[in-house]
Amino acid sequence: MFTDANTQLRNIDQSSSSTAIYSKAYDLNKAIAKAQDKLLSLQSEVGYWVFELEADCTIPSEYILLMNYLGEIDEGLQAKIAVYLRSRQSEDGSYPLFTGGSGDISCSVKVYYALKLAGDLPDASHMTRLREYILSQGGAAKANVFTRIALATFEQLPWRGVPYIPVEIMLFPRWFPFHLDKVAYWSRTVMVPLFIICTLQAKAKNPKQVNILELFVTHPDEEQHYFPERTLLNKIFLGLDFLGKKTRPLIPKKMHDLAIAKAKDWIIERLNGEDGLGGICPAMMGAYQAMLLLGMPKDHELVVTAKQAIDKLLVINEHDAYCQPCLSPVWDTALAALALQEADKSTVTKLNPHSNTALTRAYDWLKSKQLSDEPGDWRNSKPDLAGGGWAFQFENPYYPDVDDTAVVGFAMAESKLPNLEESIHRATRWIVGMQSENGGYGAFDVDNTYYYLDEIPFADHGALLDPPTSDVSARCAMLMAKVAQDHDEYLPALERTINYLRSEQEADGSWFGRWGTNYIYGTWSTLLGLEQTNLPKTDPMYTKAVAWLKSKQREDGGWGEDNYSYHDKNVAGTYKFSTAFQTSWAVLALMAAGEAQSSEVKAGIDFILHHQQADGVWNDKCFTAPGFPKVFYLKYHGYDKFFPLWALARYRNELNKK
Repeated sequence: MFTDANTQLRNIDQSSSSTAIYSKAYDLNKAIAKAQDKLLSLQSEVGYWVFELEADCTIPSEYILLMNYLGEIDEGLQAKIAVYLRSRQSEDGSYPLFTGGSGDISCSVKVYYALKLAGDLPDASHMTRLREYILSQGGAAKANVFTRIALATFEQLPWRGVPYIPVEIMLFPRWFPFHLDKVAYWSRTVMVPLFIICTLQAKAKNPKQVNILELFVTHPDEEQHYFPERTLLNKIFLGLDFLGKKTRPLIPKKMHDLAIAKAKDWIIERLNGEDGLGGICPAMMGAYQAMLLLGMPKDHELVVTAKQAIDKLLVINEHDAYCQPCLSPVWDTALAALALQEADKSTVTKLNPHSNTALTRAYDWLKSKQLSDEPGDWRNSKPDLAGGGWAFQFENPYYPDVDDTAVVGFAMAESKLPNLEESIHRATRWIVGMQSENGGYGAFDVDNTYYYLDEIPFADHGALLDPPTSDVSARCAMLMAKVAQDHDEYLPALERTINYLRSEQEADGSWFGRWGTNYIYGTWSTLLGLEQTNLPKTDPMYTKAVAWLKSKQREDGGWGEDNYSYHDKNVAGTYKFSTAFQTSWAVLALMAAGEAQSSEVKAGIDFILHHQQADGVWNDKCFTAPGFPKVFYLKYHGYDKFFPLWALARYRNELNKK
């Protein structure tokens, strides 16, 4: 597990984030074999790969808050999570959203409360520094909506300090300016439980009656500025929020009861067994709290299962523990398979005797997870489209993931293994049907572009929607182009996607990365997609992207990009050090553009080789992707295991084409 917080990285110019145990020789074949053997050893018995998925300290803090909300505290587990939280603190006392990032007040407030609940004394050095940082940022009243809702349930601030999100929203018609179908799946699954929690004004048990009054500059009961005013539209929504709170008593009880019942049914229909509502931690925790708040007994089968889903996210080590935001087996399995398949293409080395068996097991498992006629929210916009997608998690049938579906379908097509054709084309037909009007693809929904909703008070995190993005769209193009032979019906959608990607290319030649950090990821995603098309390598999309990638290579031969590029585009494609996973993206992108023989690719491959560990993999100590740019970041623990292998294997195969 990654526990090295190293929050000084942005202040020190380092050559690499990897902690390599150097070998004496940098033999390409040996390096590939070691990496391949290690990756194969990490496969589960039933065929999937799943690596830890780590977020910032918000999620582990929320687990401590949940235990204290319920009054059911596992003291040993709480102590281990507290150890984890203390290890992540920055030198200025704050808690960042990603390793090396600037402090974030919302994350910092939750960590402070969690540590105080765990028994840390306010006058302890780390707590004093954390409190001073929070107060310097305006105090806990300046935290985001999700943090303020949590504080309201613990009676640390009044309910007027959170947005008005009444459960009666469940009764709004689809034509109404706000409707659940108009926001992203992750917003839906988080919001519906919060409708119940906020409407019924849930109250935490908080058995030790721990408070954090010391984090407020102005007493929370006297604070008048919980909602910053942004735009004119935002001011209008704030006025409606105020009006809604004032007229709340006028809502008929019958309407209220109907809305409560509808919200409860909505949650239960999507509860998703031990994989939880939406497959994401905040929604799971909210669903568990909402069901208890509605009077469902703790020993009810659904309530018990909902708690199991949350606990399934825990990573418990000997000395510390944390809670993951979700699980990523489908994504990890598809990417691991692509890396292994690239290694198996070699014509100069013997095939790994275990690889074919491992890939067969992987695809058997993936086939068992492909969705078909299950109900799903996406059907509200595409009721006549046949299913065929995959979720990101072990199970999440209501929410198949367009990105995962494209990657799995492409990996299957690349594998050339038998008995996969039906799965591949079911996936491709579903992908074609999920295209947005502009030719691009969102991750879960079609035309989820109601941008005015970003101005509602609840949406201060800026992550309410799921609009089309270049990275997802490029992988859809990659699949459609790969399997379009003898399937002309895919070509119109493919052409629209290529046009969308052309329109989304930045002036400097890069593409934005919505689901990986950042412009290096977006550019890698797009060039791999374009490589499968008939577009010539002389096209400006290729040539401009190649020039941009080469301009961002570091002196050590690697590439690196800070998550801060989501906050300031001027640092796009740059970092204080190189990483193995981003260097892999860059060289894979360049090879896709026909640059395999370039000196830049050679230098990138040398960097990867020089930073391989003795165990065959790499160790990049930084976060790899945004969950939501600017507000939530992730470290995929598999990225420094399969992407470098993929890059090395592709390079070997390119050399052997000479």
